[in-house]
Amino acid sequence: MSALGAVSVLSAVSVLSAAANRARGQARGRGWFRYVRDRLECRVMKHATSSMALVVTVLAAPLGGACAEPPQPVVPPVTTAIPSRAIHEHEAPKGKGTRLMTRKTDVVDTLHGVKVPDPYRWLEDGDSAEVKAWTDTQNAHTRKVIDAIAGRDALKGEVTELLQIGYVSAPAIRRGKNGLRYFHTKREGAQNQPTLYVRDGHGGKDRALIDVAALSDDGTTALDWWYPSWDGRFLAWGKSESGSEDSVLQIRDVATGTDLPDKIDRARHASIAWLPDGKSFYYSRYPEPGTVPAGEERYHARIYLHVIGTDPKTDKVVFGEGRDKTDIPQVMISPNGRWLVVRVHMGWDKSEVYLKDLSKAGAPWTEVAVKTQALFEPIPRNDRLWIHTNDGAPRYKLLSVDYTKPERAAWQEVLAETTDVLHDVDVLKNEVIATYMHDASSRVERFSLDGKSKGPIALPGIGSASVSSMHDGDEAFVGFTSYVVPYQVHRVDLRQGSRLEPWDRVGSKFADQGIEVSQIFATSKDGARVPMFVIAKKGMKRDGKNPTILYGYGGFNVNQTPAFSARALASVQRGAVWVTAILRGGGEFGEDWHRAGMLEKKQNTFNDLFACAETLFKENVTAPERLGVIGGSNGGLLVAAAVTQHPEMFRVGLSLVPLTDMIRYHKFRIAKLWIPEYGDPDKAEHFKFLHAYSPYHRAEDGKRYPSLLFTTAESDTRVDPMHARKMAARMQEAQGDLERPVLIRVETKAGHGAGKPVTKLADELADELSFLLHELGVAL
Repeated sequence: MSALGAVSVLSAVSVLSAAANRARGQARGRGWFRYVRDRLECRVMKHATSSMALVVTVLAAPLGGACAEPPQPVVPPVTTAIPSRAIHEHEAPKGKGTRLMTRKTDVVDTLHGVKVPDPYRWLEDGDSAEVKAWTDTQNAHTRKVIDAIAGRDALKGEVTELLQIGYVSAPAIRRGKNGLRYFHTKREGAQNQPTLYVRDGHGGKDRALIDVAALSDDGTTALDWWYPSWDGRFLAWGKSESGSEDSVLQIRDVATGTDLPDKIDRARHASIAWLPDGKSFYYSRYPEPGTVPAGEERYHARIYLHVIGTDPKTDKVVFGEGRDKTDIPQVMISPNGRWLVVRVHMGWDKSEVYLKDLSKAGAPWTEVAVKTQALFEPIPRNDRLWIHTNDGAPRYKLLSVDYTKPERAAWQEVLAETTDVLHDVDVLKNEVIATYMHDASSRVERFSLDGKSKGPIALPGIGSASVSSMHDGDEAFVGFTSYVVPYQVHRVDLRQGSRLEPWDRVGSKFADQGIEVSQIFATSKDGARVPMFVIAKKGMKRDGKNPTILYGYGGFNVNQTPAFSARALASVQRGAVWVTAILRGGGEFGEDWHRAGMLEKKQNTFNDLFACAETLFKENVTAPERLGVIGGSNGGLLVAAAVTQHPEMFRVGLSLVPLTDMIRYHKFRIAKLWIPEYGDPDKAEHFKFLHAYSPYHRAEDGKRYPSLLFTTAESDTRVDPMHARKMAARMQEAQGDLERPVLIRVETKAGHGAGKPVTKLADELADELSFLLHELGVAL
């Protein structure tokens, strides 16, 4: 799952990228882990299954939500009387800005011998009338400031055009009685949400199977995930409302386009494994309220078996009883239906694998990979189990396992670790297709089943690629995108070689308008080499005056690889320079890179960002007065930490759906899932490093901070909106330069980013970018 969200992270910068990859990962089944890793984070969206997504939310990446009514936090009683007004304006001398001042309380906790003030704890209760009134006042103030920016509406028009380019995903392939059937998602033009299409034969016509836009009048119903049956007759799919990601599982008859009566709720981030007969499937589900302690309804995931036409209430648990509440099982099955496999997510650096032989009645679960601090991703095939792992190989390797001899000593290495990161693997009947990351961009190579290279599949350029295939097929589909290339899908007939044949694309009329992409490197405080992608108009002058936007994520093993981004392109088209920093905490250079930016080493992520900023200054790309910083989810934490540690480096910061209170983060929503990544504040040794960088606790009164915009959404079921509320109130109080505003934007009928309609995205990006560019001195 994604980072902050629980297992995944979604990125505000690349929501579209995330969605495209999510569809592929969910359809394939085994990609679910990456999907959840990004969406559960706090994630932008890992992509869900491939490196194509730029997670800005990213916890999720990321990052990377889901339920009708989120469990309410236990809020200690306020120790001070509530005055009649919770917020008031303070005018600065000589009209130099306005400060919103929020009511404070005298709440102070003593934790591990340290006194920790929390004056805005009352803002944690999102259901209170006072907090709602506070939110309305803040939103009105933010609207007043942003609406006064000349050119905001014109910018929205440009952003909308870029968003309407859309995306297309590589297909999931199924073999039916009448041939091959291809399922894929696509969104373009005025569509608010993607449509799930099916076509018979790779050259057939697309037929709309699920028109998501038709599911709600305002476009806020989202297609969360989908899994076709092996014969392509049925499709299990999940939908949620208003960005909550709380899915209801339904089953669609592919021939008629109608849903069967079966409906299964509590199917957030569901994993599905169809049995070959198409009459039943295994699936993951969360507990019914009242069966677990209050507030734990988004934990305790279990695997069940459902027979179509039966009451889901009678479905039996087949895996998960007695496990830790934060363990998240994913189910998959071999194509012949004999071997049932469960992968258990136990954090972003640990998973376990279990196996059951369904041909033997009452067969027990067999341990395949357990009690090892490493990631294992199983790929079940009829003859053997393949395992993609970083155990003993920080840049990953591929192993094969005899089902009848699952003990570790009998495993065989097929693809050894190399200097590039083995990011993803497809196993077909006659070969293995491996997707690698080289300096945070993709390359794809073919291998025989015994690991001998059959040569590369040449990609259209430097960017992000994902591969989709069928277990017994002889074709593959390659999805590709880059900063200046909209999403496109190519088919490869493996019998004929490795040539890419165009299959589908969006944005055929898009022109990059003289934009070029380059890569430079910074040296971090401890000597680490940190890459940056620089996107700018050709001929950019290195005079230190360029308005520049520095984006980063750095967490939950989420990869920030090149992807088409409306936010980045709109900025560059207006004359800014966009820089994506590849920070430690992500997975771009393997598990060592990830672990160097988690737990007690999280400060490395922030130091990497500072090194990138300093390099941009030294290279005369920009200067502190012309540098903005942006990130979402885990990246929102990054921004909040950056501006409280080194405010002099930045002119403006956008902290989107962020974490900011790292002392109480684990008490809200699904945040206990993030403890393996961030640490546990209840432990003294973890409290020390968490308190040291927790942005909410680092703010100092009277300092000159950058102009700031915090964003959150009422339906965010990953990162609780309390983080943005409390941080905005604290920074409004602390800001020493009232000509630099501190704003908060709270969205309604939206969540962490997943499933957000284009109309909302356009408004959101227009607000964010107009504020950001205006503060950097760009005339809109």
